Amino acid sequence: QVQLVESGGGLVQAGGSLRLSCAASGRTFSSYAVGWFRQAPGKERESVASISWSGLRAYADSVKGRFTISMDNANNTAYLQMNSLKPEDTAAYYCAAALGSGIVLRKQDFTYWGQGTQVTVSS
Repeated sequence: QVQLVESGGGLVQAGGSLRLSCAASGRTFSSYAVGWFRQAPGKERESVASISWSGLRAYADSVKGRFTISMDNANNTAYLQMNSLKPEDTAAYYCAAALGSGIVLRKQDFTYWGQGTQVTVSS
């Protein structure tokens, strides 16, 4: 069992930056793929970025070049560095974990989810 807790959300002006953290307990991240998702009001939860335990990364087109996903296995924490934020990035952000060696992209393939952290970008 893995418990995930996100932090780092908040209110930021357009063009600003935030770094989200996802702290895991119960198991180490070394055997897991991790993903960041977001959900805006009235919209489906969508993938933002994913990383495999070996460091393979994938990003949604809407965030490529602006967001960076990383994983610190020593501290059981995953991060999402978000730069050049836009109002359309406003959403609740969730981290998720899936046991396995490859990269995981689909939300239905993730087993463990955090409670989410709100990111609001003002124009």
